[in-house]
Formats: sequence, structure tokens, C-alpha cells
Amino acid sequence: MKTRWFSILAMILGVGFMAFGAYRGEVAIVLEKAIHICLECIGIG
Repeated sequence: MKTRWFSILAMILGVGFMAFGAYRGEVAIVLEKAIHICLECIGIG
């Protein structure tokens, strides 16, 4: 029973942190970095 509550709390906390990051506009930064990494692996960037 304790494990279930811990899992639920961890999930709520994770969703909260993701929402806070999206609120701060960090989604665009992460996607930009991902594009640069992919282009470097292919050899274009």
C-alpha cells in the first residue's frame, strides 16, 4: 500500500515539474538542442 502512494506522489510531482518547465518555455530550448544533436550525428550541422 505504501508503494502505491509513493508511485502516485512521484507521478504527480513529475507532471508538476514538466508543467513548470513548459510554463517557463523550456520546451523550445530542449527541441532546439535535440535538432542540433541529430544534425551533428548525421553530419549536416
